[in-house]
Amino acid sequence: MRYEGNLKSLNARPLPQWYDDAKLGIFIHWGIWAIPAFAPHLGSISDAFKKDYDRAVAMTPYTEWYWNAIKVPGTPSAEFHASEYGNRPYQAFREPFEEGLKHWDPDAWAEAFRNSGAKYVVLVTKHHDGFCLWPSAVDNPHERNWTTKRDIVGELARAVRAQGLRFGVYYSGGIDWTFNREPLRTFADFVGSMPGGDYPAYAMAQTRELIERYEPSILWNDISWPTGLDGLLQLFADYYNAVPEGVVNDRWVHARLASKLLRYRLPRRLLDFAAKRYIRKHPHVVEGVIPQPIPHSDFRTPEYTRFPTIQSKKWESTRGMSHSFGFNRNDSEADYATPEQLLSDFIDGASKGGNLLLNVGPRGTDGGIPDEQLARLKFFGDWLAVNGAAVYGTTPWKRDGTDCSDTQTDTGMPVRFTRSGNDIHIIPLGAPAGGSLRLRNVRLSGQARLVADGSPVALRQEANDLVVDFAKPLVGNFAPAVTVSTLE
Repeated sequence: MRYEGNLKSLNARPLPQWYDDAKLGIFIHWGIWAIPAFAPHLGSISDAFKKDYDRAVAMTPYTEWYWNAIKVPGTPSAEFHASEYGNRPYQAFREPFEEGLKHWDPDAWAEAFRNSGAKYVVLVTKHHDGFCLWPSAVDNPHERNWTTKRDIVGELARAVRAQGLRFGVYYSGGIDWTFNREPLRTFADFVGSMPGGDYPAYAMAQTRELIERYEPSILWNDISWPTGLDGLLQLFADYYNAVPEGVVNDRWVHARLASKLLRYRLPRRLLDFAAKRYIRKHPHVVEGVIPQPIPHSDFRTPEYTRFPTIQSKKWESTRGMSHSFGFNRNDSEADYATPEQLLSDFIDGASKGGNLLLNVGPRGTDGGIPDEQLARLKFFGDWLAVNGAAVYGTTPWKRDGTDCSDTQTDTGMPVRFTRSGNDIHIIPLGAPAGGSLRLRNVRLSGQARLVADGSPVALRQEANDLVVDFAKPLVGNFAPAVTVSTLE
């Protein structure tokens, strides 16, 4: 089917099945910021806005925002830069990054991603600093030769596909600090900084170049989009016609009057006043980032958070393993989420119809993935190698239209459910030991087995609780899945 650049045509397009089934993807934030590899440790990005709103954008834990952070006097990043690099410009990090590419092994990355159980990979091809990880033929009029000489995008695409994985590209369409060099401090500064002038044509040309050269299975834009709606919808149609099983995310808020007004100081300050007031009144609500719905997308992208219930629209939670996406030289084991926490978030999301796009942040000096991150990828891979049937290709479990994804045991351990046809999968989010589990307020019957080894599992109903009896006692492995074949 050929698509046209209008909402009727685009919104009639079904979600490609491969993406719904995949469940786990790998995000890669890698660029010249990974040479200084510094951001302050204030907690999450939400914490930065709660604790220091007036310069929050320069105080975030995201190392990939380093160039902006060092422009704001008095920030930890500015002080670190002055101490370590004096008055060297951000552009000076390009040379050591290019030198580090001599050690980069895209095949080793791709193998690690496949072994993690991921089904697709999304590479940041251009982040907010505007530096491109491919030798683009579209010249940046404000920063000469602002690309790698080596085709990182092409090499990784080939390596990933050789491992049987899908390949996607991230592009920062709404922000480019080579076109708008104003230091950004507040939320309004950030959302109002989308460049005009010659930038919309530049972003469109580069995105089309990425599609033509690499035929990505995912087109993952960030922040917003600098053209009007008509141009954006035509881009989507051309992309789908070129890549029939491609998907686009939800971060394409097109240029409108409101975004243009935010280029001026007074509207930004009014928005900041309202944002500060909201955060002060609702500090517990402001966690992570949930982009606003747009006229057309294939999936939504909550960041460092996830939806608590089953959604009518496909979604994909994205997060780093620590508070940063890019590599932070100061992160220790204690700064990373535990493997169990990350896996629990993944299973919880899958039970509600979501995917997880789990980020790795390689070093800039040698292209290596830190050991702490590799260990977490291995943890995922080991679990999925045994329990993957309870996640891949599944849908949320609903009974009589009711969301059955959440429950807990009599000891308070959370339990999640997924479904494959007539099979219901039970996944405790913990490491149970012993011969049985009691699930509160669950009614379910059928032939059951432990997914890991196929050993039989007995089910018995005691009032409103389901008791799961194992043929041999569990030994404390994390999240052991049980499959119940029903006759529903």
